[in-house]
Amino acid sequence: MDLEFFWVMNEIDTFFWGFVAFFLIILLGLYFTVHTRAFQIRSLAQIVKTFYHFLRHPASESHSTGIHPIRLFFTSVGGMIGIGNVVGVVTAIQFGGPGALFWVWVTGLVGSVIKYAEIYLGFKYRIPKSCGSGFQGGPVHVLKEAFTHKIFPVAVAIFLCIYCVEVFQFSVMVESISYNYDIEKPIAMFLLLSMILFIVIGGVDRVTKYCMYINPVMMFGYLFMCFWVIFSHIGDLPELLNTVLNSAFKGHAAVGGFAGSSIIMTIRYGVGRAAYSADIGMGYDSSMQVESRVSHPENQAKLAIFGVYVDNFFCSLTCIVVLLTGVWNLSPMVEPSLAVQAALSPYFPFVAKALPVFFFIAGFTNIVAYFSVGVKTSYYLFPKNGKQIYLFYGLVAMPLFSYLGVSYALLLMSLSGAGLLILNLTGIYRLRKQVIFVQDIGLNQEFARENKVLLDQK
Repeated sequence: MDLEFFWVMNEIDTFFWGFVAFFLIILLGLYFTVHTRAFQIRSLAQIVKTFYHFLRHPASESHSTGIHPIRLFFTSVGGMIGIGNVVGVVTAIQFGGPGALFWVWVTGLVGSVIKYAEIYLGFKYRIPKSCGSGFQGGPVHVLKEAFTHKIFPVAVAIFLCIYCVEVFQFSVMVESISYNYDIEKPIAMFLLLSMILFIVIGGVDRVTKYCMYINPVMMFGYLFMCFWVIFSHIGDLPELLNTVLNSAFKGHAAVGGFAGSSIIMTIRYGVGRAAYSADIGMGYDSSMQVESRVSHPENQAKLAIFGVYVDNFFCSLTCIVVLLTGVWNLSPMVEPSLAVQAALSPYFPFVAKALPVFFFIAGFTNIVAYFSVGVKTSYYLFPKNGKQIYLFYGLVAMPLFSYLGVSYALLLMSLSGAGLLILNLTGIYRLRKQVIFVQDIGLNQEFARENKVLLDQK
């Protein structure tokens, strides 16, 4: 790929995430936060209660249309927690400095209430599938209501189809497996593509069944390792927090392999990587969660807020581990895909072999979840043969960007995410008055509905 073209695209990406995305996310997030009196904070206890309620009955969906909300929650979290915040968020620290962590926190806080609105509107305008069970919904249907011209839903469908072929995470998986297990890249690509196709062809239902059992195991294993490293450096945390806060508003000078960053770079990488990791305004999560069988959309939307918090927590742990161990400013700079491995290896010697397995689990669940949404969206562009066209595009794009490199893959994801963010947040703003924020209305009815299903099964 031409280096000058790459430089131009990178400058466009820098401008968008440093200026446009920051103001879009912060302003819309602050609007909802003020308008709802900090709903995402004051309703935290009710959000946890909603999660616990659905967790108690994880297998009672056979008598209802749609997929159980807890399965969709873990699929959603699986689409966020993984390579996006184990590798992607590392680039925020390596290029934006320690202050990027502060903007990761800000984006998670104000972005969570945007995610609520996104999921709520997705439910409001979802429609039953023309063939088979389930629902069609997400940003395409929301933008059809927000704008009169059809160019907007078409544009968001194109961006979402590009975005849902996760070339970045696929590239990281191939690189990690090839490097650590000495396997030729073509062999690794073939095996991964075969497994992806097997899961994706089965549709959203098969994806959620896979993620329901795999993602919790992956999450707790990674949590254990991160906390072990953090407790090993517990005395350094106050100084680290001071550095993060200072760098967030002043940038950071060059040190070691870190080239230094301006305030704009710090904001750009912090906001951009947090929004990408939590799928804030991207539309993937909305398209997935409209398959839920809940009767009150605010309950699924509250689960989405909880999902953003969980994702932001994992992002924070990754950043803190990389900062505490000094991996972020090593000279020469460690490749982002190997940075977490370098941080954990002194404490867990088996990480060199275990981390590729983690990347495989995390990346695989991410890729199949995103790909399944892309397949759904492709039918809007090509009603007759959208699935076949999209599968062909994925089979070409993933191997291509594995050879081009992780930087090119991440840039494509970032630019397509920028297009999605502009369109989706504009649509959400236009429909903002249709979003209803409620704390506990509907949960008792959901509980009664669950009991009835369980009695029917008995």
